[in-house]
Amino acid sequence: MNYRLVIGRLGLLFGLLGLVMLATAALFAIAQSFGVRRDPDFTAVLALCIAGGVGIVLAGLGWLIHRNAPGYLGRREALLLVAMSWLLGAALAALPYWVWAHLNTEHVLHPFRSFVDCYFESMSGLTTTGATVLSDIEAMPHSLLLWRSLTHWLGGLGIVVLFVAVLPGLGVGGKRLFNVEAPGPSPEGLQPHIRETARYLWYIYLGLTLTQIMLLWVFTPLDAYYSVCHTFATMATGGFSTQNASIGAYAATPAVDIIVILFMVLAGMNFNLFYKIVRGRGREVLRDTELRVYICLLAGGAALVSLALWMSPDAITMTTGDEISSTAGAAIRQGVFTTVSIQTTTGFATSDFNAWPFLAQGVLVMLMFVGGCSGSTGGGVKVIRVWVAFKILLAEIEHIFRPHVVRPLRLGRSTMDIDLKLGTLAYLIGIIALFVMGSGAVMLLEQLNDASDCTYTTAATATIASLCTIGPGLDQVGATQNYGWFSGPSKAVLSMMMVLGRLEVFAIIVLFSPRFWRDV
Repeated sequence: MNYRLVIGRLGLLFGLLGLVMLATAALFAIAQSFGVRRDPDFTAVLALCIAGGVGIVLAGLGWLIHRNAPGYLGRREALLLVAMSWLLGAALAALPYWVWAHLNTEHVLHPFRSFVDCYFESMSGLTTTGATVLSDIEAMPHSLLLWRSLTHWLGGLGIVVLFVAVLPGLGVGGKRLFNVEAPGPSPEGLQPHIRETARYLWYIYLGLTLTQIMLLWVFTPLDAYYSVCHTFATMATGGFSTQNASIGAYAATPAVDIIVILFMVLAGMNFNLFYKIVRGRGREVLRDTELRVYICLLAGGAALVSLALWMSPDAITMTTGDEISSTAGAAIRQGVFTTVSIQTTTGFATSDFNAWPFLAQGVLVMLMFVGGCSGSTGGGVKVIRVWVAFKILLAEIEHIFRPHVVRPLRLGRSTMDIDLKLGTLAYLIGIIALFVMGSGAVMLLEQLNDASDCTYTTAATATIASLCTIGPGLDQVGATQNYGWFSGPSKAVLSMMMVLGRLEVFAIIVLFSPRFWRDV
């Protein structure tokens, strides 16, 4: 294992995060100097500067350790680098919160006085989970809220994919990093060189981001700051909002819902499809099996949830715009928005689905597991894996009454190979096992912490919401609740669930294998 090489690359990544923090601080410092008093709490800008400086220092130390290191980035080094990038990168991203809370003596009881809470918040941001420990988000300095949203945007396509896109000299190691970090099974290369693939994905990501910012800024009451923050959370399918009521704070403006729904759907699609559209290969997009299943699940789920709400009008939270229309209109609006938000694993909320009927909640929990498409910013099991598992199940059922029939399983026009089948089933087993162990661990830790009011529904949905990077769950972690009341050990477990889900289980679990660390 070439540890010096891994440390050197980690240093570069820390330097990149440090530069983003310093740029965020500079933006608000310049804005305040011109009289745009977005952030009267200047200690937040100072906290960003201190944390950014730490990132630059770590980059320098990494360079000193790595400067004469021989060798290249092999598969084991790539796995270790990706895992450490998220685990240690979240610690650096948490530093601005922790420093800010300790610079202000009046914030003695603030959650960010605890580094575990800061780490939870930053891991939730980078993994695009959207779970928060904050009960009063609007009281936070605007510079820290922008940094909080930026962690979403950086984690959307992956800080490691960004690393591959902008840094030269990775060679074959760049492909290994990309394949380990990119979400979904077997990411399809767009260009012969993996660095070019990473760049194209980021160009698409940036283009969609700028488009949504302009639409929110022009067609809704949101100014530039709020448009940027909510766009970062939407395109990353993260869900961090600057408002305590999330998108529900803009309920009087249906245009906000429409724009956010549209871009949540786009962010949950495989980004390779956008490249095909740009290259004039639209027919291939229309024939894409995963996209078809994804759209059907969204449409079917939204229809069921809306129907359940329409049949239970007391569960609907009427808003100003909805009151003008009708109960049916409110059911459709809230049902569609929440369904899209949950399946794409964004986690934005416009209503409290804790009060919804069982059918609606059941559909939402099912869609939590499914998630977005492979190669998207969405989390979850991924639509393609669910479809592959479903086809394997149907084939096994047929094999029971037609044992002599040999029928190849197809995915679109391609035949599924054995590696895809085994990989899908292994991943599903891993997710189920982690869900059971995580739920049990959270429940046990809360019982040991005398939190007897922690229900299994809370523990289970908090675990799946973390593992599938969704954010809100049910009961005590519902759309109007937060994770701040959990004990420190439970937050640590949930933080680990987030990174396991974001890196698709195996990139972290492999570190616990003794054979991984052996040189032979």
